[in-house]
Amino acid sequence: MLIDRKGTVQYVIVGTNSMVVIPDISRFRMGDARLRGLRSIHTHLKGEPLSRDDLADLALLKLDLIAAVAVREGGLPGNVFIAHLVAENGTGEVWQEQEPVPIHGLDIDFTQLITSIEDEFVKKFTARRVKVEDGAILVGAYFGRGADQEDSLEELKELCSTSGLTVLDTVVQKRDRPDPKWVVGRGKLFDLVVRAQQLNAGILVFDGELEPDQVRTITDFTEMRIIDRTQVILDIFARRAVSRQGKIQVELALLKYMLPRLITKNTAMSRLTGGIGGRGPGETKLEINRRRARDRINRLEREIKQIGRERGQQRSLRMKKGLPIISIIGYTNAGKSTLLNTLTKSKVDARDMLFATLDPSSRRLRFPRDFEVIITDTVGFIRNLPKDLVTAFSATLDELKNADLLVHVVDASDPRYPARIEAVDKILGELGLSEIPVLMVFNKVDLVSEISVEQMRARHDAVFISAVDSSTLMPLVERLESQMLLVLERYRLPEPEEGLSKTLH
Repeated sequence: MLIDRKGTVQYVIVGTNSMVVIPDISRFRMGDARLRGLRSIHTHLKGEPLSRDDLADLALLKLDLIAAVAVREGGLPGNVFIAHLVAENGTGEVWQEQEPVPIHGLDIDFTQLITSIEDEFVKKFTARRVKVEDGAILVGAYFGRGADQEDSLEELKELCSTSGLTVLDTVVQKRDRPDPKWVVGRGKLFDLVVRAQQLNAGILVFDGELEPDQVRTITDFTEMRIIDRTQVILDIFARRAVSRQGKIQVELALLKYMLPRLITKNTAMSRLTGGIGGRGPGETKLEINRRRARDRINRLEREIKQIGRERGQQRSLRMKKGLPIISIIGYTNAGKSTLLNTLTKSKVDARDMLFATLDPSSRRLRFPRDFEVIITDTVGFIRNLPKDLVTAFSATLDELKNADLLVHVVDASDPRYPARIEAVDKILGELGLSEIPVLMVFNKVDLVSEISVEQMRARHDAVFISAVDSSTLMPLVERLESQMLLVLERYRLPEPEEGLSKTLH
């Protein structure tokens, strides 16, 4: 039976000897610091205590309490097993089980008990001051062995922080293979829900890309918002997009990601076949959303192609003028935009955050030997860059294909820089850019000890700079100048005279 606080029996449920299925009770109130207002009382035919499924129902449904009455031989009631939820108290428990007592010895002031429990919830949630929709638990589900698993989870923390989420906890599970339905397994998922209730978290963020069916299954089980790494990255890009081109690219990536995930069904609408040309007024909301999404994707893809043609014409003009092209690439937040600003005295947005730059910025750079090149800042790379994002940004990334030199900026202060270099090299290979010459530049050396810099020097053929200090850039300028002179020879242009200018403009 499900009984409300007035003592009215709302449901009488008949189950089997092993399970009872609770009906939809979403119409009953439930808030961040409020329980459902229903208590569950059922029988256990073998006299066993509360099961894991009983406690799962208590936690997931936020019931006032759950009670199991043991049935003795002859059908008489025996002991009563009772549990109720508790606010976080430092023990890690989300519920409290009472000692079983004979049903005739049961003496509980139910109203007083529930009032005191909810008062504790209100105090804890008020003190935390974290909105439930912004509090997230990160889930690292890793399969097999991998040295970069911890690195990946740390990076996900940075992504969530950039996206405006408050990370309340991280949970890691290592398995031989993923659970095709639950990813981490149903038992682990239940533990995650319990932990989310303790911390008042409303979001589970998975480090990886979830299949649409997995998102639906996990959402139905947890009644929480479920997002994955790809969605966090797309959210950041959507926040950063400013120009028309950037907004088009991000919207296209979002639509391609969301199309297979449009799973909400409207049962109030029937699927009546309409007349010639499609469905009639009974078409489901789901199908309308999908069709609109496909139409919008087709329209945006045409606009992306047009942007690509315009950029192609701009590149052709540069090549006719014999202007070599340098493209600055690197992991996100390595200091690419700062380097462009210092070299060209520009004012490109260069904030200390992930993906501060989405739109490519091109500037002219004049060398001491009095010739110019075009230097371009591009969107930052990241490991496991969403494929939909790569496709949407094809017009932007095509800029790299015409570069005469790629300047790979590395954050020397990041202890994970070897993995960052590997991730960028992998993306360059996937984009077919491995044949373009690369000059590696270690940035932020002012934040690293001299010993560490010397160790990096011994391992890498690179230039070491601090992009915020123009006095450290002359070795870089000299390397760029010498390599661009070789490019000018390929363009068969006359070599500029020496000494016309000794200053960097």
